Amino acid sequence: MTTPTQKPTQKKSASNRIGLDYRAEAERLGAPVVPITDAHSHINGEQAAKIYRIIARLYGVEMTYSMTQLDQVDAVRGVLGDSVRFIAVPSYIDPDGGRAFKEGFLENIQAFHDKGSRMVKFWAAPRSKDYAKGFGDMSCFGLDGEWVQRAMELGESLGMMFMTHIADPDTWFAAKYTDTQWYGTKAEQYLPLERALDQRAVPWLAAHMGGWPEDLEFLDGLLSRHDNLNLDTSATKWMVRELSKHPAEALAEFLEKWKGRVLFGSDIVTTDDHLGDGTGHREKGAQATTGAEAFDLYASRYWALRTLFETDYEGRSPIADPDLMMVEPDKYGVTSAPPLAGKKLPAELLRSVYQGAAADLLDRWWVQHP
Repeated sequence: MTTPTQKPTQKKSASNRIGLDYRAEAERLGAPVVPITDAHSHINGEQAAKIYRIIARLYGVEMTYSMTQLDQVDAVRGVLGDSVRFIAVPSYIDPDGGRAFKEGFLENIQAFHDKGSRMVKFWAAPRSKDYAKGFGDMSCFGLDGEWVQRAMELGESLGMMFMTHIADPDTWFAAKYTDTQWYGTKAEQYLPLERALDQRAVPWLAAHMGGWPEDLEFLDGLLSRHDNLNLDTSATKWMVRELSKHPAEALAEFLEKWKGRVLFGSDIVTTDDHLGDGTGHREKGAQATTGAEAFDLYASRYWALRTLFETDYEGRSPIADPDLMMVEPDKYGVTSAPPLAGKKLPAELLRSVYQGAAADLLDRWWVQHP
């Protein structure tokens, strides 16, 4: 069984509960079977991007698709060069949220396109209803929403494909989304997605294993019904917790059946706020406060995903997972983590998930829509 490298002097944190030496771990894992394309990340902050660049090289990540905030695109590109491509997103931290997700989003889509982006992200998680209610306008979220439809029309006219976040973990539906009259059931989240997939013939990438890694049978049906749908493996804590529960044979069978339509993604979020200087993009800034902590935060995601997919590791994840405490507060605490059960996928599946699927979908789309 795979044994990770622990460093006695390594400071432990929510991203490194067991004191791993993530540099040594990258060397122990070795180069992946092919260079990896990360189809789902959020790289912000010039200094944080420099740390990310080191980690990407250590773990064999050659190309990164990033939902970088528009005002940081040039700085991030200055660090990562041609190894990064950008996905159009709204200005999430704009104090005028109502405008940011309506007229502002249309402006952002055009601006991202002009900077080379060929993909638009539509965030349609259940809690988007809470944001829409706060803005006093339910039309700016949800794939059926008026402003989302306008954004889709613009994106299509510019030759852009779509990414979406549809559903959240089962744990959230058990603990956060208990008001089904307001949020709907988990299955109901997919009704507008299926309508949109039929109406918009562009390729789609559904984040976080389509929002339902807990149920491979459901995902199988979704992929069967929609030839333009693809999935990514982003949201590392979620993937580790739920994909670990599936037998290795079941996951391999699913990936084999849908080879070419499942892409690697991490959901790594970087920001200069992780470095403690208070100047960066504010999203998730509390997860790290020094360069060393930021290094472990970002590296832990690649370590966990590569360990899950490539090895026979059996042990607790090094990443704390608050979802456990959310569902069973008497059993788990804030630093608890789920088991990580390595699946040791065959090399041909790794080649597809790590690079082949992204080459066929994303690289080809960018080339065909210059």
